Amino acid sequence: MSAPENTNGRGRRLARPADVTTPFVRARQFLTSRPGDHDGLPVARPTIAVAREVFQDELVLLGFRMFLPVGDVHAIDEANREIGAALEYYAHHGWLDEPEGFFTSPPAPTDVTFQPVRIRGQALDRIGFDSGYEPRPGEPGRERWLSYTEDSREHALVMRHREPRPWVICVHGALMGRGSVDLRLFRARHLHQDLGLNVVLPVLPLHGPRRHKGAAFPGTDVLDDVHATAQAVWDIRRLIAWIRSQEPESAIGLNSMSLGGYIASLVASVEDGLTCAVLGVPVANLIEVLGLHGGLREGDPRHDMLTLAEPLGRMLSPLSMSSRVPMAGRFIYGGLADRLVHPRDQVMRLWEHWDRPEIVWYPGAHTGFFRARPVHDFIDDALRQSGLVAAS
Repeated sequence: MSAPENTNGRGRRLARPADVTTPFVRARQFLTSRPGDHDGLPVARPTIAVAREVFQDELVLLGFRMFLPVGDVHAIDEANREIGAALEYYAHHGWLDEPEGFFTSPPAPTDVTFQPVRIRGQALDRIGFDSGYEPRPGEPGRERWLSYTEDSREHALVMRHREPRPWVICVHGALMGRGSVDLRLFRARHLHQDLGLNVVLPVLPLHGPRRHKGAAFPGTDVLDDVHATAQAVWDIRRLIAWIRSQEPESAIGLNSMSLGGYIASLVASVEDGLTCAVLGVPVANLIEVLGLHGGLREGDPRHDMLTLAEPLGRMLSPLSMSSRVPMAGRFIYGGLADRLVHPRDQVMRLWEHWDRPEIVWYPGAHTGFFRARPVHDFIDDALRQSGLVAAS
């Protein structure tokens, strides 16, 4: 059988000429656009600096679309059957309507290992423990997920003071989970030394040392996304339980970005006792984002597959639950020119659902948040206002 049209013979799409030029076209369109009404959002001024960030966002999207698996009809049919079975399974347990029950509370780990390391000149510990997460018996996709053996162990970097201090858990975005990158983007040294916090940087499923060849999170295998989301929430709650077993009186907060903002918002919806949750450019519904960025044309069977999966997206969305973090501890920031996480459809919907907590909009794209000084100041102020950092 010959390879599908516009693929490389391995079920991956080849870039079309129009695809390759898209980042240039979109960046130019932004630069020449006239700011107008954006549904109540502030206006993103079309400057060269922001257009450069838009171009970088579009490059990321191009990479996603180029390597999006095409799959043959049999593969799509199998995926649809698995999604259909999952819908029946979760509906039977009532989790499509009451998703809190899907996220079970884990015990604290007892097998934590410590390894002193030095990264970017900073001394810290690399810790690890068995995740312990398993899809339930009979849950669709269970056996495939359990075959990802590299993912069965949680890894995290820890910067800890000698005396008890408040803790901040920094939840990274997609394609991160690498020590030097995460430490820099979260300004971990600043959080630890200047703000006096204990800092933990966990690795999300299928990232960093937990990568498994052929699997991705987020990815186009819907049930893998379901299990990755469930395990990410489980692992972070298990990390919270470990912190509380070490220092029961210490306050704990979440600081997150992008995919991590999505996971942190879910943790904040099922975990009691958190002091704050700072959500950076957060995804509100993962299935919606996958459908938006797939670049799927009308009639593409994958479009119908993601439509079928929409109830799973709602089950795994913080929009279907209420935040358990006190109102004074909720904070969100978003990019006005974000091409990866739409500011209106994702960030603003979550902001409204969270009862409109304090929010800041920076005049840049998704990949520009770590350069935005207003974001840095906002995070510092959020950690102080919530009480996680003592007022100076």
